[in-house]
Amino acid sequence: MSIILDGNNATTGGVINVGTAQNSTSGTAITFTGIPSTAKRIIVMFNNMQTSGSSQIQLQIGSGSVTSSGYTSGASLGSSAYSLTSGFLIVCSAASAHSTNGHSVLTLVGGNTWVESSVIHQAGNYVQLSAGNVSLSGALDRVIITTVNGTDTFAAGSINIFWE
Repeated sequence: MSIILDGNNATTGGVINVGTAQNSTSGTAITFTGIPSTAKRIIVMFNNMQTSGSSQIQLQIGSGSVTSSGYTSGASLGSSAYSLTSGFLIVCSAASAHSTNGHSVLTLVGGNTWVESSVIHQAGNYVQLSAGNVSLSGALDRVIITTVNGTDTFAAGSINIFWE
């Protein structure tokens, strides 16, 4: 149970549900399904995640199937700016030797429109910020983490989700 403060009073909020952590040690995508239609916020956590190559990493969501277009997503890394329309840009400059740690927060803002924001740290003391939005055709029921090129595989670490 979460506690929500409204300035003067504490009220009871929704239950935080924890997914099952998935090892990000093989395959080209990590998928979480079965997210209930009542979910209003989803937090995706990255723990020492690495890939086999240098492709950017994206987070995609969907309703019945993955949505792979229509995203407005941007990220900054140092003085460089990046954008992506096929998913939320989670890691804009990847290297197989870099561990990725941090989280991405998805929030339902109305209808089936979701906004995303993330803070990611990579080995080498790189910190990346990203944000974006996308509208789905129905209620969100899945979260997918994959590389933009679709061929680099996951090589280390784990990924998990919370939702409420």
